[in-house]
Amino acid sequence: VIMWEKLGEVVSSWILSPVAGAVIAFLVFRSIVHFVFASGKPAEAAKKFGPIFIGMTFFIITLSLFTKTRLGNMLFTGMDQVMLLSLAVFAVSSVAGVFIVGKMTIGTGYEAVEYLFRKLQIITSCYVALSHGANDVANAIAPLSVVLTTALDSTSIVTGNFSYYLLALGGAGIAAGILTWGYKVIRTLGSKITALTNTRGFSVDFGTATTVLVASRLGLPISTSHTVVGAVIGVGLAKGLEAVDLSIVKKIIYSWALTLPVAITLSIVIYKGLMIVF
Repeated sequence: VIMWEKLGEVVSSWILSPVAGAVIAFLVFRSIVHFVFASGKPAEAAKKFGPIFIGMTFFIITLSLFTKTRLGNMLFTGMDQVMLLSLAVFAVSSVAGVFIVGKMTIGTGYEAVEYLFRKLQIITSCYVALSHGANDVANAIAPLSVVLTTALDSTSIVTGNFSYYLLALGGAGIAAGILTWGYKVIRTLGSKITALTNTRGFSVDFGTATTVLVASRLGLPISTSHTVVGAVIGVGLAKGLEAVDLSIVKKIIYSWALTLPVAITLSIVIYKGLMIVF
């Protein structure tokens, strides 16, 4: 039985997630432009505002880890405690960022800003990896978990007690995909849609990870790739529509439109084939 209402929610999330990623990335990059690049001393401004972005990153991660999760329910009795902890983590990580960034020798000018954000992007890239695991690994493992649950007559789906080896299998599969065919997607997202710098890349990472983590908390199986594309377009639009290669965007949208019907068709063919064989 197909739950059309739930399917509609999922498809809607595929549309909303790149839009949300684009909006967040756009706002982050515009804030960098306003508070850093437009200041009289961009390098000093970057050292001042960089730690704030670090704090925001750890704030969202902490909030996501402990809000309505098993670990959060074990450690905290209410949302107010989770919020207090998240704010404390924000404060501590921001202060730590001040000391770490303050010791960096980055020079002056715009190149110094890009150099600093190249270092900060390591943190946001880890942030993306966390959100990727929170959503895409679950998307990949869910069908396998259902099949094994049915075959083994287990109650792991009901209790949420998923086997760690299944999650490890999903993570290994994603890692293998990046090592083999991932370079093509990286090339498209990194250079073909719009020109990316370290500050733009930082904004893309932040917008993507935040959107995916929020969707994960809402239980929406969105695509990280969709969200990244939206975030890249968002930072491109911050420079103007002419900065975005619309021909590449059209090709990506066409491929998205084909994803669902192609997946449905292949699933039907494979299922019918297995039914005939077995």
